[in-house]
Amino acid sequence: MHIGHTSHSMEASELKKNMQKAGNGMDENAIRQWLIECFGPIQGEMAWNQLSNLPDEIREQLLSQDPSKLPNPAEVQSLMQAFTAGGLNTMGDMQRTVEEGPINVKLAKSLALQQANDSGSEGSVSAGDGEIARKAISEANLWLDTACEFNPAPGETQVLTRAGWVEGAIDAWAQFASPVAQSMNDALASVIADRLGGAVQGEIAGMFAGPVPIPIPEGMKDPEQLMKLLGNTSFAMQLGRAAGDLSHEVRGSFDQGIALLKNPSGALIAQNVVEYAKSLDIDVNEVMAFLALQELAHARLFAAVPWLMPRFEALIGKYARGIDIDLDAMEEQLRDAGTMDPESMADAVNLTKVGIPDTPEQRQAMASLETLLALVEGWVDAVVWRAGMAHIPHIERLREMLRRERAIGGPAERTFENLLGMQLRPKRMREAAALWESIGAQEGPEARDAKWSHPDLLPQLPGNDALTGAASQVGHPAESANPPADSEAENNAPAPESGTIDWDAELSKLLDEEQGDGGEREEQQ
Repeated sequence: MHIGHTSHSMEASELKKNMQKAGNGMDENAIRQWLIECFGPIQGEMAWNQLSNLPDEIREQLLSQDPSKLPNPAEVQSLMQAFTAGGLNTMGDMQRTVEEGPINVKLAKSLALQQANDSGSEGSVSAGDGEIARKAISEANLWLDTACEFNPAPGETQVLTRAGWVEGAIDAWAQFASPVAQSMNDALASVIADRLGGAVQGEIAGMFAGPVPIPIPEGMKDPEQLMKLLGNTSFAMQLGRAAGDLSHEVRGSFDQGIALLKNPSGALIAQNVVEYAKSLDIDVNEVMAFLALQELAHARLFAAVPWLMPRFEALIGKYARGIDIDLDAMEEQLRDAGTMDPESMADAVNLTKVGIPDTPEQRQAMASLETLLALVEGWVDAVVWRAGMAHIPHIERLREMLRRERAIGGPAERTFENLLGMQLRPKRMREAAALWESIGAQEGPEARDAKWSHPDLLPQLPGNDALTGAASQVGHPAESANPPADSEAENNAPAPESGTIDWDAELSKLLDEEQGDGGEREEQQ
């Protein structure tokens, strides 16, 4: 949205031309006009006065910067709107944000909603798409009644817009990312205070504004508080953008293989399903029916197995808390940042650039996660095929497309990698699906589904040997992986010890550890 009177309007290209008049620096009139373009005539003049009143040394340093590095006024307006929606209006808001946790969830949600509500997104589910989705959901429940023993999840499966998915899922993403964000914030404060020292002091006054300084209120002059706010905001921006990008790709609430919405019956994101059907050149009714089966099969499993989601949460938490930060890499990213603002510091809180996700504990947690996820996705795959094979003509093609997406890693998997440093993929999904199909054929659906009644009853995934006799084997998710040659995470995992693991005790221990860190998790959906 454009802010400011027409008389003050100037195209970004003209602004930058005028700025070049001062050589490599910024012309004072041009920077003044840029401020007005960004913040409007009143607040723009106030910002200019703040700039004019700065000590000469800092003012000259700011004006000597390359004018081409100035962000577009529209981008600044968007960012300021996000900060306002994120609750950063006053000094008290900033202090509360720091106290509430390592991520400003309000800011993350605001940024994600901006992307979810872009020009290509629908503000509401169209009547036609809603009707197709609701029909698919109704039929999927009937078909699943004949293919599995689990009852429908309580409540009604929702039909959501992209923004509706963001509203429902962002809290879960923030919960998973919180331990990593805390480690990032601590590392950020350590690097800035202990390593960079006075090298950044001249820029701290301009925090959150890039080349435009905003005087720091008295209550936030404590460097520790300041660094916490910077880390809190930087990670929130990263999370918000990741969730916003994902809102254009996700088709159901269980696309990540875990429960993200509070509604146990899940949801379909109608617009994304319709666009997916067009990309495949398959009738939308058929694609909607297949994805409804996927969503509702997940929902039935998670609703019927109360220990499943707490197990995922505990293992993800264990992995995230074990993240080590490479302080040298973070320092290098900070030095490369143009200014000490959250936008420029995105790389400094990007785990793919500064994380060290390779501890023995993390490898063990990852092996357990991948195997448990493969068992979940394999069961869903087998049940969906059984339920839909007589109703969905292209089910084999749709099934294969979904398997390939999960194997190579789609947007959901990339989001986990960027925020948590983990590649959460069901690498052995095909083997797990074949195993569940074999169990169903030999023992029947009732015996197959009964194996979810306790972790100790879950079948053991086979190694590279034939599946013969696998249906009768009993094992545990964390100790059952004989990895395929292309599974690096599992190849590096420590060899499983012989003997029986008390998984109830292990889960309790993991949950106790998280509560000790201040992060409580629910044990029931």
